[in-house]
Amino acid sequence: MSVEKMVKVEESFQRALELKKMVDRWRNSNTQCLWQMTLSQRRNPYVTLRMQDAMVRELVLANKQLLMVRQAALNQLFEKEHRQYQQELNQMGKAFYVERL
Repeated sequence: MSVEKMVKVEESFQRALELKKMVDRWRNSNTQCLWQMTLSQRRNPYVTLRMQDAMVRELVLANKQLLMVRQAALNQLFEKEHRQYQQELNQMGKAFYVERL
């Protein structure tokens, strides 16, 4: 066998070793991924319940906050309309009756 052929065989052998190492790494990572998936599937019902509970609590708080914001906006709108109505009455020379204590 010539030296060139031996070098080529050696290079192909090195590439084969690298490919084998790569396949082994892939196989190990695949096994770990499968193990993690089964582990997460076992824990999944509890995680799902906790997430659902957290979502329900967040929705309740968000609804309360939204209600408060809407009430504040409605109060501002009523005050604005009241002032506008008072100005219109003042321009016509009329006024609201306000009882003073």
